[in-house]
Amino acid sequence: MNSATPSPIPEHYPVIQPSAKFMLSHPAHLLSLGFGSGLSRVMPGTVGTLFGWLVFHVFTLRWPDIMTPQTWAWVIVIGFIVGVWTCEKTGRALGVADHGAIVWDEIIAIWLVMLLVTPASFIEELWAFLVFRAFDMIKPPPIRQFERRYKGGFGVMADDILAAFFTLLALALWRFV
Repeated sequence: MNSATPSPIPEHYPVIQPSAKFMLSHPAHLLSLGFGSGLSRVMPGTVGTLFGWLVFHVFTLRWPDIMTPQTWAWVIVIGFIVGVWTCEKTGRALGVADHGAIVWDEIIAIWLVMLLVTPASFIEELWAFLVFRAFDMIKPPPIRQFERRYKGGFGVMADDILAAFFTLLALALWRFV
């Protein structure tokens, strides 16, 4: 990186641990921290993914005429686009581009997985959740290389979409076999 190109997160920014006060200080933080699910001290990515899975079901069951597959597809696309900005802003404020408390990427990715695996039994959805978490945590190639290459909000969001894609591919292969 040449000196004219700014780093995604300036090196002089201190890394901070987000709090409820931080989360509520800006709408971007509220969204990127998963409405508080990312504030979990234990496995915030998993908690954020669980929150996303729960929201998917609650919204789909509560408003079945509104939260159709087409609506979910639009919500996911718009959520990804907005997430690029919110995760970038929150990452800068926290001093780490992909801080563990940023879970909007997991939420959008699990919504994509749930959209494409439902209708499914609870056990099938649980397997989808577990496979997604494995891909997201382990980051096998090419996910890790993608994460290293693309920084900022886009990188935060896109590596989880890639993990969702591999989850769906693995589940499709499992059904095929």
